[in-house]
Amino acid sequence: MAILEILEFPDPRLRTRAEPVAEVDAKTRTLIDDLFETMYAAPGIGLAATQVNVHQRLLVMDISDDQSDPQVYINPEVTVIDEQLGEYDEGCLSVPGYYETVSRPQRVAVTALDRDGNTFTRELDGLAAICLQHEIDHLDGKLFVDYLTPLKRQRIRKKLEKEHRRRA
Repeated sequence: MAILEILEFPDPRLRTRAEPVAEVDAKTRTLIDDLFETMYAAPGIGLAATQVNVHQRLLVMDISDDQSDPQVYINPEVTVIDEQLGEYDEGCLSVPGYYETVSRPQRVAVTALDRDGNTFTRELDGLAAICLQHEIDHLDGKLFVDYLTPLKRQRIRKKLEKEHRRRA
């Protein structure tokens, strides 16, 4: 397993729409293991392949307090169960240090493949539903800052660009 580099906003590669995974094979499972290792080390509760510059429709998440509930979603398709929106303070490993309130549906169903290529359907609510939608946004080339006002988004962009220059 390996810890992968997480792309940071405003890197244009984060805007790439991910392609479906054609076959779940050993290479896919290695990527899944690397995504979990990277996510846990960051630390975070979700990570999409797009965030590590792999543009495949694959994401991992674990919202447990003790890293005991690793979940894999390959080629996820979401259906909103309840249109009622919930507001959550979202953060992102690709937008480090920033948290902003985002409104999203609180209950969704997802159909996806697991790490063995088996299809499953699951209903999620609360934080799990929010996290899944956040990570699927990454697969679609979207970031949580896209839900913010242009002024807030630009302010975050400028601060992160300044930090990137400082580190370089």
